[in-house]
Amino acid sequence: MGKKLFVGNLSYNVGDSDLQQLFAAHGSVASAQVIMDRDSGRSKGFGFVEMGSEQEAQAAIAALNGAALDGRNVTVSEARAQEGRGGGGRGPFGGAGRGGGGRRY
Repeated sequence: MGKKLFVGNLSYNVGDSDLQQLFAAHGSVASAQVIMDRDSGRSKGFGFVEMGSEQEAQAAIAALNGAALDGRNVTVSEARAQEGRGGGGRGPFGGAGRGGGGRRY
């Protein structure tokens, strides 16, 4: 199983294929994806790369963390599991995202 990496501080001009090529120099790349904004269609400035092995992932982190790409120094680290975003609950004591609320007696 591969190792997923987080790549941050990307230029808005960087695409999936750019990440693929950059990381391919350090091992086999299973996938490379720049995260896009749903509304504007523009890059959010970060992405994920899945390397073929733990060793290749560590080599990529060591070589590319802080490296310049399209005029910006990118950050590369191991991806962490997404934490819950919270909010959105509509229980008996208030609305979602409106603050306060609660029962009125």
